[in-house]
Parts: sequence; C-alpha cells; structure tokens
Amino acid sequence: MSNIGHSGRAAGGELEEKVDYSKEADEKIEEAKKMANVEEGVTLLAALEKKCRVGNDNPSLVRVCKASLELCKENTELLLTTLDTLVTRRSQKTQAVRACVETTMPWCIEDSFTPIDMMGDKAKEESRDKLVVALRDITDGKIFLEGERARLTRALAIIKEQNGDIGGAADVLQEVHVETYGSLSKKEKVEFILEQMRLTLGKKDFVRAAIVAGKISKKQFKEKSMTEYKIKYYTLLAEYHRSHTLDALELAKCYHEIYSSSTDTENDEDWQPSLQATVLFLTMSPHGNEQQDMFHHISQDANLEKMPPCDALVKLFLKKELIAYPLTNQAEIESWPAFTEGDLAKHWKDVFHTRVIQNNIRIASLYYRRIHGKRLAQLLRLPIERLEREIATMVSDGTVYARIDRPKDIIRFSQPKSPEAVLTEWSSNVDKLLHLVETTTHLISKENMVS
Repeated sequence: MSNIGHSGRAAGGELEEKVDYSKEADEKIEEAKKMANVEEGVTLLAALEKKCRVGNDNPSLVRVCKASLELCKENTELLLTTLDTLVTRRSQKTQAVRACVETTMPWCIEDSFTPIDMMGDKAKEESRDKLVVALRDITDGKIFLEGERARLTRALAIIKEQNGDIGGAADVLQEVHVETYGSLSKKEKVEFILEQMRLTLGKKDFVRAAIVAGKISKKQFKEKSMTEYKIKYYTLLAEYHRSHTLDALELAKCYHEIYSSSTDTENDEDWQPSLQATVLFLTMSPHGNEQQDMFHHISQDANLEKMPPCDALVKLFLKKELIAYPLTNQAEIESWPAFTEGDLAKHWKDVFHTRVIQNNIRIASLYYRRIHGKRLAQLLRLPIERLEREIATMVSDGTVYARIDRPKDIIRFSQPKSPEAVLTEWSSNVDKLLHLVETTTHLISKENMVS
C-alpha cells in the first residue's frame, strides 16, 4: 500500500497520523475565490477545513481558515458566523484559532489597540464594534491569546469612551488582570494599567483607582525608557490625591517625582510648573520629619534660584521666625495653577493659612515657656478663639505640647517635669560643673608650672 501524503505512525509510539492536503487546499482555495456566491465558497472550504483538521494537516488548515475569512470580509454577518464556526469546531487546533484571530484583528484595530477610524460611517463603525466584541469572546480563557485579548479589550474601552460611556469603558478594562500576563512586554503592561487608572478616575471610582495604582512597581520607573510612563503615572496619582484624599504631602511627592523626571529637558517650562506645585503643596503639608527633609532637600536645588517666589517661600518656612499673613506676594501665590486648578481653590487657601498659623505657633513654643493668650494672639494677628482652636489641634496631633489656663489667660508651652526628672537634670548639671572646675584647675596649675 502506498504511503504517499501520509506520515504514518512511529513504531510503538502514539503519534497521530498526518495527511498532506496542501495540493487540494491550493485547488479549492482558488476555486472558492472564483465563485460568484461567497456563501458557496465558504461552504466549499468548510468541507476542506474538516479534512485538514481531522487529518492533522495544520499548515493547510491555517490557510483554509484564513481564506474562508478573507472571502467574507465585506459581509459582516457572514464573517462573524464563519469566525464563530471555525473557532468552535470540535478539536479545533490552536494554530487555527490563533490564525483566525490574527487575520481578523487588523480589520477592526490598528497600532495594536486603536480602533480603525471609519470616518463617521455608522454602519462600518457598528460592524467594527461587533467584530471587536466577537474576537474578545473568542480569546476569553485562552492563555495563548491573552496578549490579543488585552489589546482587544483596550480597543473596546476606547470605543465605549468615544461613545461617552466612561463607566462602561472602565468596567471593561478592569476585567483584564494584565499584570498576570506573560505574553505582554513590561511597557505594554504599564501602559494598560495606566489606562485603567485614568478611566477609573474618570468614573470617580477612587477606591478602585488606588488598588490599580498599587499594581505598578515604582522600581520600573528607574529605567530611562520608562520616563514617559513615570510622568503619566504620577500625574494620575496627583489627580487621585487632588480629587479624593486632599493629602498635600502626597501631592508634593507626586509633583516632585514629575519634576525630577522633567529636569533633563533644556526647556525650563517643562519643569517649572511641577517644582512650583511641589513647593506650594509642601508648605501646605502637616509639619513632620518627612516634610522637613523634603524642604531641606529642595532648598539646595539650584533650579529654585530661577524661581524667586518659590525660593522665598521655602526660605520663609525654614526660618525660625514668625510669618506675617498675608504674605507680601500672597496674590501671586494664589494665582499659581496648582492653587487654581479645579474647584478647591478656597480649600487650599484655607489650608495654606492654617499651615502659616501652625508654623507661627510652633515657632512661639520654641521661644516662650509661657505667654498670655492675648499677647500671642496679637503677635500672630489672630482672634483668641482661632488661636485656641489651632493650639488644641496641634496638641491633639502631637506637634506641640501646650496647656491653656483660661482664667489666667496663660498658655504654657513647657512640659512640667517630674521630681525624678528635675533631680536627674540637676545631678547632670552638677557633674558638668564639677568637670569644668576640674578642667579649669588643671589648666591653671599647668600655666603656673610653665611660668
């Protein structure tokens, strides 16, 4: 018996028999292309597809599947039916399913994930959208097509966003846990997650936005090739804090990261807004070690000298002196974009005033053990009620120690010491005094001996 066109079985092995249908595939594909009726051509190739699939002729099977889809490219309904039929065949080969997806994806998206612009043709847009949805359904649950599914999902999200459905776009994109995909590059994963962040913020789903932001490892941004993504990430993170948490210190950190990524450019306008925002939100941050460390770090930045208002503001908050409010350039500061963006200008203005007051109270606590409330209110140019309220807030936060004696109108900033602490301090002082006396006596004796 002739074995031409058959691979046969390996002796004692379990290899499936393979049949070569390449010649028949060439003939049938050409015949189907010449048919006037597309459906008849698809039917002709369907019978050949079954032969190739059963005969394990994968190269011919892939060619037949591609040819079938090419025939009905212009007929959307027939295309969707044929596509669904081909990929859901019993024991369909992985190569055939991949070929079907890879063949039809360029018909609905370009540049990996951008939906093809149909120039306002509603019918073509509808056909494109149906094909995207169909391909997403096909790739669902198939590990070997996880990259294609991520790109199709992003294309569908773009389509929904263009149609005004921000919530739907965010929901679609959240279905894909791209951080677990091994077939996507690091940049593609970061870009996908950033898009998830943007849409969840657009949907005002701040809890989900925080979860998505945590999926990106900040170590990845140390590479120079990731600078663009780093700036985009911290811009979105700043939007999150500005819209939801209103955390000035976190905003300062975000803008400082953006600034540090923009200083490589020769154009000062690229980094000045971010440095300006960093300084402003740093002044509105609660006093603490991290805030002070950032203040000292920024004060040594040479670029700060190119921005005199920011330089003056940093020096003002680093000095151990009272700050007169309003500042001499208060109007200019309140006109900065970081102050005026959004509808929170009044909020940030109040926060800035509060931080100035708290800074002045902290400075006063360094110079006064106790002081009359009216006198301190006069120094700080505040109503006594506002002064007491701010002191109470700072005491609760642990920023300063203070006790208010209202009947006597005395504010005490020195913490009372226990008898044991007083005795320990006295003993320490006596030891220091005796050491000084001993040292002085020794020096006098030495001088007498020399003379």
